[in-house]
Amino acid sequence: ARATRVKNKAPAPVQITAEQIVRESAERAEDVYRAPKRKIADQEELKEYRYEQRKQFEDRVRSSYWEPRAWIRYAKWEEGQGDLPRARSVWERALEHHGRDVPIWLQYAEMEMKNKAINHARNVWERACSTLPRIDVFWYKYVNMEETLGQVAAARQVFEKWMKWEPEHTAWNAYVKMEQRYGEKERARDIFQRYVQVHPDVKAWTRWAKFEFSSGERDKAREVYEAAVEFLRNEPEVGELYANFAKFEEMCHEVERARAIYKFALDRLPKEQAESVYKEFMKFEKMHGNREGIEDVVVGQRRFKYEEEVSKNPLNYDTWFDYIRLEENAGDMAKTREVYERAIANVPPANEKRFWQRYIYIWINYALYEELEARDVERTREVYRACLKVIPHAEFSFSKIWIMAAKFELRQRRLDACRKIFGLAIGLAPKAKIFATYIEIEFQLGNVDRCRTLYEKYLEIEPQNCSTWIKYAELERSLGEIERGRSIFELAVDQAMLDMPEVLWKAYIDFETSEGERERTRALYERLLERTKHVKVWMSYARFEATPIVVVDDDADDAAIAAATAAAENDEHERLETRQAKSRAVYERALAELKEIDPDAKEERVMLLEAWKSFEDTLPSEFSKSAGVKARLPKRVKRKRAVEDDDGREIAQEEYYDYVFPDDAGAAQPSLKLLEAAYAWKKAKAAAEATD
Repeated sequence: ARATRVKNKAPAPVQITAEQIVRESAERAEDVYRAPKRKIADQEELKEYRYEQRKQFEDRVRSSYWEPRAWIRYAKWEEGQGDLPRARSVWERALEHHGRDVPIWLQYAEMEMKNKAINHARNVWERACSTLPRIDVFWYKYVNMEETLGQVAAARQVFEKWMKWEPEHTAWNAYVKMEQRYGEKERARDIFQRYVQVHPDVKAWTRWAKFEFSSGERDKAREVYEAAVEFLRNEPEVGELYANFAKFEEMCHEVERARAIYKFALDRLPKEQAESVYKEFMKFEKMHGNREGIEDVVVGQRRFKYEEEVSKNPLNYDTWFDYIRLEENAGDMAKTREVYERAIANVPPANEKRFWQRYIYIWINYALYEELEARDVERTREVYRACLKVIPHAEFSFSKIWIMAAKFELRQRRLDACRKIFGLAIGLAPKAKIFATYIEIEFQLGNVDRCRTLYEKYLEIEPQNCSTWIKYAELERSLGEIERGRSIFELAVDQAMLDMPEVLWKAYIDFETSEGERERTRALYERLLERTKHVKVWMSYARFEATPIVVVDDDADDAAIAAATAAAENDEHERLETRQAKSRAVYERALAELKEIDPDAKEERVMLLEAWKSFEDTLPSEFSKSAGVKARLPKRVKRKRAVEDDDGREIAQEEYYDYVFPDDAGAAQPSLKLLEAAYAWKKAKAAAEATD
């Protein structure tokens, strides 16, 4: 429909400002209903009120005991009433159902601390740390409480218990910081020695060296760096250590030492590891060498060139990529972010996917830059959210951006956020790649029920997708759920429409064959032949009957396979004679049915006979019936037929090849006997003349 055109573009006589609209909406807004406050006059009313509230809370936690918030509200209400024993009782009951719920432990301990029940708080912290020792916040708050109370020895003891679990870098750093606050340098050094043994990486060694430097011990800091270089010389991140060592010498005003360290590193590091060191060396030379002005001029010229190009064509995303790469290499985070923001502001004008593909990669690079280079988790999350809002999901979407956003949340250990993103993706853009990635993540986490739910959801959306049915059944088979896998295959083959039914049937047949179910497999072939009489189905059926079924484990060796094969040969149903007879019966039946259904389908009959002959040739000579099958092969003869135009008039003759089978030569081709007799007479006459 055509847009309505405004004819009168003159300003209205009365102008209404946005401020006036907002003010009038606030003045005319209705009052928000607020529940009346309950006033309690005496002790009896208070008891009645508490009885009612407790009954409501008890009913709620009894019916929704799996909901942590119900227990927390109950316990906080009891605390608000000043009844700490009851509140403790509620917390303990909550922990019986939610013993691994972090907020319950935290709020329980905070209640005890707030009410100055220190021993009770210690008890809660001890239990929490022993139950969930990998939750760092418990240890931090426990140490903080002891240090606030002035119990430094107790705080040190808590830290020692924590360190036995070999926590992350931040925990060790917090222990060192505490010892520094109390001037215990020797204790801090002992902690660092244990720290670098648990985490032998650049980060730990660098922190130790910085500690010595901040303590005024430059020689000890240098010794730490030298020991680190010796210890980590074969590690991939040793380049960062060299750079930190050189920066330390630079801060000590030892310029020549720093330059020697850079050169030493560049001489010994491989090319892929030396890049970051080379960048730091270039920065160092710009500060202390004579190339600073030249480098600034080169970068400035390139920046000016890119600005000119993007001003001419802001939708040329390749230029934006080059401009962004320049700013990233320059190392100015603020300018890099500015260029990214300017680039993503140029949204493609048409909602066609081919125009958006390069544009989306700017968003992807922006998110990766914030996550990997800037190390800003919140900005990375905002970049993904903004990108997903920009994409017109009603017309098309990008599976890659959904998957990257979900995996980012997974790397941040926010599994719920990851699942929410995947759920939103399934709601807005249910694509195969999204389902496959989501299922793979849940399977790696061991959530089999979620994998089943996702497969069922995807099959509700695309029931014709055979590959999904097959993967679902394979999942159940990998879990040992053979009957579930068989049921899934049954549901799949009963679908009214399938995109690749031949692949589905083959997978179902292979499934039953791998389980050693010969009768079930034979029944499947019979059901398939009811639907189609294709020659390849008959050939596959015959090959199946001729092949012994050997069931072994996936990790079986050659000896086990040979033993299983020998055992199968001794089975009555798997003997060579039985298999030969059944395979020949299938070939005979196939030839008869193909001849009956379509007598002109001679190519298919030839294929079937050749497959039969190949099968007979593979058998030992005492069992083979190759000669009989060879006698049934047709003769290839050349014939002519009329070529007609659109009006049905004959306009030419064309030659073609036909097959004459011995089985139907007498009935279908009576004239061939006369032709054969003529050929025989001519051959005999030529032989007689040669004799004379």
